[in-house]
Amino acid sequence: MRTIYSGLLYLAAPLALLRLWWKGRRQPEYRARIAERFGHVPPAPDGVAVWVHAVSVGETLAAAPLIERLIERHGQGRLWLTTTTPTGSARASAAFGARVRHSYAPYDLPHAVARFLDRVRPRLIVVMETELWPNLFRAASARGIPLVVANARLSPRSLRGYSRLRTFFAGVLADCAWVAAQSEADAQRFRSLGAARVSAIGNLKFDLQVPPAQVAAGQQWRTQLGSGRPVWIAASTHEGEEQAALAAHRKIVEQRPDALLILVPRHPQRFEAVAQLVRNAGFDLVRRSAPSFPRCASGTACAVLLGDSMGEMYAYLAAADVAFVGGSLVPVGGHNVLEPAALSLPVLFGPHMHNFQAARELLLASGAAVEVADGTALAHETLALFGDPARRARMGAAGRAAVDANRGALNRLLTLLDTLSAA
Repeated sequence: MRTIYSGLLYLAAPLALLRLWWKGRRQPEYRARIAERFGHVPPAPDGVAVWVHAVSVGETLAAAPLIERLIERHGQGRLWLTTTTPTGSARASAAFGARVRHSYAPYDLPHAVARFLDRVRPRLIVVMETELWPNLFRAASARGIPLVVANARLSPRSLRGYSRLRTFFAGVLADCAWVAAQSEADAQRFRSLGAARVSAIGNLKFDLQVPPAQVAAGQQWRTQLGSGRPVWIAASTHEGEEQAALAAHRKIVEQRPDALLILVPRHPQRFEAVAQLVRNAGFDLVRRSAPSFPRCASGTACAVLLGDSMGEMYAYLAAADVAFVGGSLVPVGGHNVLEPAALSLPVLFGPHMHNFQAARELLLASGAAVEVADGTALAHETLALFGDPARRARMGAAGRAAVDANRGALNRLLTLLDTLSAA
């Protein structure tokens, strides 16, 4: 089965290159550093202590506290961080700079993986969330390099897909030193797939670090954009959700004419298209990237702030009274609802939260969040929260308490990594 898998990957490699070239039409970064995807990276003569793989922005943010602690332990330049997407790469560079070595991860081709491991020579590998790469896992096992799937999650939908090839993936998981699952439910799903070395250590995203400088910046923006205005944020939105948010904002300003929407698309290549959507909807717009920010070019109080920057999500959240988290009104699977909860904001999200099921259930059970079915319900709940400051405060306090009560996964993961490194 592994031979068939590898053969299919080699056959698909030209298609993967064409896909990178095609995606590069809108995001030229996809056409850069292609050799890295085949393991051609600068060698580390002395090797590195840990290789951490995080696919994109969400995984990089989740791994940030872990990476900071590993830098403290092993020193600068002793970690190798890989991502798969240009946005993840940009986030890694912005967050860690020269303190870590960074490249794109190699495709799971046997020769690419071998070349990468020969050049990087990691003593430990940490793969974030659910990246099951058969050839990487086998190569690490053959070389005696402990590989940990950290902050691992496996949704019921993903389990059904993997279970069609259960024997194959049981072998993949057998090459893994440990699966550190987010929850007991995730751990049990990994066990049912064949994992023997698995435990539930908690979700690293609860150990998020709220940057004080961003909070201060967001509070300053709030004052500059109009003190006393009701402000809500639609964060990490995808195609289809901006239209829903703008329609909801139309209903909101009918009752609260001074309301401000902070609209933050998930992917930077969509910033221009979303800006045009705002203009087409007839709203006065200010962009974070505009020289006039935080003032509208027209000199009026803007109805929409477009968050067209990277790495400032906490600043945008700190400027808001209510947070809607995207990827949830469309079937993406949701995004990190713990970030607004950590800032004591009431949280709204749509029905498609299968990638953050445990966080969804926690915030709903604690009274910190409300699930909305569509844009109409989003407008209704946002207006209700604008009109009830006491309820906003209760929900915000409940969310902050839920996040604080579930911290600790980072220390448990570090203890596990120490144990495996010493074995």
